[in-house]
Amino acid sequence: MTEEIKASHILVKTEEEAEKLYQEIKAGSSFEDAAKKYSLCPSGYSGGDLGYFSRGMMVKPFEDAAFSLNVGEMSKPVQTQFGWHLIYRNE
Repeated sequence: MTEEIKASHILVKTEEEAEKLYQEIKAGSSFEDAAKKYSLCPSGYSGGDLGYFSRGMMVKPFEDAAFSLNVGEMSKPVQTQFGWHLIYRNE
C-alpha cells in the first residue's frame, strides 16, 4: 500500500517572509489563518489544505519535508522552484 499523508502549506516568495510566518505560527498564530492571508497558492483559500497525497505527487524538496514531519508538526521554510513553503502535517 502506498503511504499517503494529509498536509497543508503556505507558499510565499521569499525566505524572509517564510521565516517571519514560521516564527509567528510557532508563537501561537493560526497556520490556517496565515495561509488564508499570505499564501500565494490557490489552496490558501482553504487554509492551505492540500488534501491527501502520496510520494511522487509533489516536487522532491516539498515531498521530503512533508513526509519527514510527524502529525501536528510544521516544517521550517522549504524552498522549491515555486517559492518558499511552510508545511503542516494534518494526518
